Amino acid sequence: MLKNRCQPARISPNLSANLHVLLLGVLFGSSLVVSRFSVGQFLPREYVALRLAIAALLHLSAYLLWSRRPWPRDLSLWLRAGLLGVVGSALPMTAIVSSLQYQSSGVSGLLLTLNPVVVVLLAQFFLEDEPLTWNRLLGALVAFGGAGLLLMRGESGLAEFARADWRGYAWIGVGVTASASSSVYARRFLRHDDSFDVATIRMVVAGLITLGVVGANGGFHLARVGLSGVAALAYGSVIGAFLAFLVSLRIVQRFGATPLAQVSYVIPVMSTVLGALFLGEQVTGIMLVGMGVIFAGIALLNHQPRKVRAQGEADLSAGLGRKASEPRG
Repeated sequence: MLKNRCQPARISPNLSANLHVLLLGVLFGSSLVVSRFSVGQFLPREYVALRLAIAALLHLSAYLLWSRRPWPRDLSLWLRAGLLGVVGSALPMTAIVSSLQYQSSGVSGLLLTLNPVVVVLLAQFFLEDEPLTWNRLLGALVAFGGAGLLLMRGESGLAEFARADWRGYAWIGVGVTASASSSVYARRFLRHDDSFDVATIRMVVAGLITLGVVGANGGFHLARVGLSGVAALAYGSVIGAFLAFLVSLRIVQRFGATPLAQVSYVIPVMSTVLGALFLGEQVTGIMLVGMGVIFAGIALLNHQPRKVRAQGEADLSAGLGRKASEPRG
C-alpha cells in the first residue's frame, strides 16, 4: 500500500489530450501574432521563405542526429510530398502572412477556423469515406455565416483601417482553400507514408520554392530588419513551424484526429488575446459575435451521434492496440 501511495498520480487521457490541444493552440496562435509583428520588418514572401528554410534545416538535422532513420529516396514520395509542400505549406503560409498586412492576427485567426469547414466540403467530392451529412452541411452554413458577418461589417481589428481591406479577406480565402485542399490531398495520396518523411520533404520543397520566388523578385531586402525581427523569425520558424508540427503529430498518434480538430477553437482566442495585449489590436463586439457563430458551426460540423462516436473510438483503440503489439525493428 505504501508503494502505491508513493506513485505519482496519472493524468487522465482526456486531460492529457486537452493539454496537448491547448499547447498547440498557443503555439499556432502566438506564431500568428509574431507573424503580424514581422510584416513590419519583412516582406511577406521573404519572411515565409526564411521561416520555411529554417524549419527545413531543422527537419534535415533530425536525419543526421537520428542515425536509425534512413533518408527518403522514393521518387514517387518526393513528387507527392513535394506537391503538398507547394500547396499545403508555401502557398497558404504566404497567403496568411500577406493577410496580416491588412487585418489583425485576431481576425485572421478567426477566419482560419473555416479550414475544417472547407475540408468537409472538399472531402464530399474527392474522398469516398467522408460523406457530407445534413449535420455537416448545416454546420458549414452557420460557420460561413459568422465569417460573412465580419465581412459585411468590415472588421479589420486594426485602428489604422476604418474598414477592412478586401485584400486581407482575399488572402485568407486563398490560404484556407489551399490548406484545406492539401489536407484532402494528403489523406488521399499520402495517408500510408511515413509522416516524418512526408513532413521533411514538404518543408524542404516549400523552402526551396519560396527561396526561388524571392530570388526571382530581386532577392532579400533586409535593411529594415532589427534584432526584434530576427527574434520573431526564430520564434516563427522553431516554435510556429517545427515544434508545432511535432506537437500536432503527437496528438494524432496518441489521441487521434478528432482532438486535433479542437485546436480550431483555441487559435483565434489566443491570437485575439495576444494581439490585443502585445500589438494593440482591437477586439469589437462584432468580432466576438462572429467568433461565437463560427464556433457554433464548427461544433455542428464535428458533432457525431453517440453510437457513431463510440464505434470510432473503439476502432481507434483497437488500431492502437494492434500497432503497439507489432514487433519493432
